[in-house]
Amino acid sequence: MLTLLFYLYENLASSLHFFDKLKGSDYLTNTGAVLMTQFTGKHVLSVAQFEREAIEKVFLVADSMIPYALRKKRTQVLEGAILGNLFFEPSTRTRVSFGTAFNLLGGEVRETTGMRNSALAKGESLYDTARVLSGYSDIIAMRHPQEDSVAEFAEGSRVPVINGGDGTNEHPTQALLDLYTIEKERKFHDEGIDGLNIAMIGDLKYGRTVHSLSKLLCLYKDLHFTFISPQELSMPTYICDMIANAGHKLTITDQLEGSFNADICYQTRIQEERFPSQDEANKYRGKFRLNQQTYTKHFQSKTVIMHPLPRDSRAQANELDNDLNLNPNLAIFRQTDNGVLVRMALFALTLGVEDKVSDFDRPVNWYSNKGQS
Repeated sequence: MLTLLFYLYENLASSLHFFDKLKGSDYLTNTGAVLMTQFTGKHVLSVAQFEREAIEKVFLVADSMIPYALRKKRTQVLEGAILGNLFFEPSTRTRVSFGTAFNLLGGEVRETTGMRNSALAKGESLYDTARVLSGYSDIIAMRHPQEDSVAEFAEGSRVPVINGGDGTNEHPTQALLDLYTIEKERKFHDEGIDGLNIAMIGDLKYGRTVHSLSKLLCLYKDLHFTFISPQELSMPTYICDMIANAGHKLTITDQLEGSFNADICYQTRIQEERFPSQDEANKYRGKFRLNQQTYTKHFQSKTVIMHPLPRDSRAQANELDNDLNLNPNLAIFRQTDNGVLVRMALFALTLGVEDKVSDFDRPVNWYSNKGQS
């Protein structure tokens, strides 16, 4: 009897200690991920982890990374640290951006690309892969084609994991860099994110970037969302409900017509890799093309044009025409630059060096014109 009582006491004490830890600096979101009240040692799996205070902290640290990204100086704050860059789904920008961000902080990068080139193709579980590869790394960035796969991987990881995209589910770092871009573009006009009018165009069903961005935008006030897509590719109902519950205005249409009083036009490509067949994807390719003529017809002269890239420039799609390249409101390449800053910030915060970066400054010994581009 005494043994039983002691066992119950020990388990109760352990449970109380566990919940006390959750009550402190960290606690769980409804996704099971830890809310980002503190960053050090934590996984970054979902935009649901972020409240405005945490977002502002990321953006403040991202701003401090600008001199390093522009090669005005360099830092070795993460010298000796290793990033495991695991991309089990094709990627160019996101994969290279993560690697570049880590290198700019002085760290080293080890990569694996493609499912067929990994032990997963031999039947290894995500848990086992995580246990092994986290032994080789100090932090891991991961992309995987299946929903919730990165969170499953994180359960087995011994180091922090950052979600680089999991199927049609989420792309939290893309959403953060998109939001960071919106904030910087709005500041140019002496405006903030509150009160924003944003139009999202294209494949809103399979486009995880618009899902994650919409969730983050719900943290702000007095927004107007306009969703423009074929009915078959409309924004998921739960996102629309979230927007409505946050008190924002929402317009849904399947036509690119009339005048959109939008501050931001966020264009997306048809996510052909997520369709059941290529023929099904081809039905929608080129449905909503944006060129200078259609831009002038439907949007304000100051409307910022965004796109998560890659833009499909093939003739049958051509969703963002090259004749927009000289439009000063085309922000797509500013987005990619901002992605490096945001990912640098997340690495610095997650590894607890955000206040030490300048302590490890070094001069840049080579010529660079990045500050002039």
